[in-house]
Order: sequence, then structure tokens, then C-alpha cells
Amino acid sequence: MAPANKGRKLPPELLTPEEVRALLGACSTTAPTGIRNRALVVVLYRAGLRLDEALALIPADVDVADGVIHVGRRTRGLGGVPPTTAARAAEDRMHVREAGIDAGALGFVRKWLRTRASLGVGADAPLFCTLAGGRVHPAYVRQLLPRLAEKAGIDKRVHAQGLRFTHAAELAAEGMPAELIQAQLGHETLASTDRYLRRMSGADRLDALQRREWKP
Repeated sequence: MAPANKGRKLPPELLTPEEVRALLGACSTTAPTGIRNRALVVVLYRAGLRLDEALALIPADVDVADGVIHVGRRTRGLGGVPPTTAARAAEDRMHVREAGIDAGALGFVRKWLRTRASLGVGADAPLFCTLAGGRVHPAYVRQLLPRLAEKAGIDKRVHAQGLRFTHAAELAAEGMPAELIQAQLGHETLASTDRYLRRMSGADRLDALQRREWKP
């Protein structure tokens, strides 16, 4: 049976910083998968990456010193496997950009990198990998986020795109120019960014949020 909302785009439900902290709190702080999932949620929220962009990262794409994530930079396969011709062509079409990420968020990534290294995972494997160094499937994340939301008591639709919308809303609430939001999100045109922000007009806006002072 098809879902009732099939073919319809529901308005984004933005999360408050408190709800994001609750979402992170629903992840284990000791199990390797929990540490990985916390880092992934933070990257989606604080860097505004698309889910496929986040899952395509490798450790070298994260510049901890400069607080930057290089998105779409690679032209090699995941896990050391050479890309197919089609995959290489798709990667070549990816829009390369630098997405800023704050120090607090990078703390989660650094903890996962240390855990990842302790598991013996190679540097060419995806950043957000399985415990054996394999690829994390997007379907896993799509199922994970609602489970975490339920555990955290969040009565909203929680998904990767919603975290990206929340990131964009926070930047807009800070008064960041649309051109810089466009660059952060990787939109090809400013019109796309404008449409993106307009979709939030019916949602609760996040007022006076200070992204750089976010406290995990």
C-alpha cells in the first residue's frame, strides 16, 4: 500500500537546538556505531550536507584545522574499489565545494575518527562506514533517524533533509547573505536557495540562533 503522502512534498519540520541535543543523546556514547551515528547526525546538521554527500566522504575530506569539509572532491571509488565508468562520470558531475563546520561539531567527528582508527579501518574507506569498513546504506540512515527521534521523544518528522533545512534556517536567522547560504548548501543557482528558504515560511522559524556558539 502506497503511503498517504506519496508524490507530495511535506513542509520541513525544523528542529530546535534542544531537540538536536536530544537526538544525539539517543545515540550510544560508547558503542562504535553510536559514536559514528552521532558524528553523522552532527555533520548533516552543522554542515548542511545532503545524505549522499555525507556518506560519500572519506577522512581526508575533513579539514579539522580549518573547520572545512570538502564535498564532492573525490574521483576514486569507495573502500579502495575503483569506480565504474558510470560512477566516475557521476562523481565528475558532482559540484565541488567547501562546507564550513564549527569546532563543537568537529569534536564529534574527531571522536569517531579515533574510534574508526581503533577498529583498523583504512583511510580510503568511507568516513561513515560500517565497523568492517564497508559502505553505510542510505536506507539505514533513513530508518535510523526516526528511531532516534522516537527514543528522544521528538514528535516531528526527523530525516536527513530536515537537518539540512534546519541548518539553512539557522544561517538565515543569523542574517547570513543568501549567496553564502547558497555556497554552503551547494546550490547551483541563487534561485534554488531562494526557493529552499521560502519552503520554510510556513514552519516555525528559529530566532536569534548563533550557529558558531552551538553547544553540543
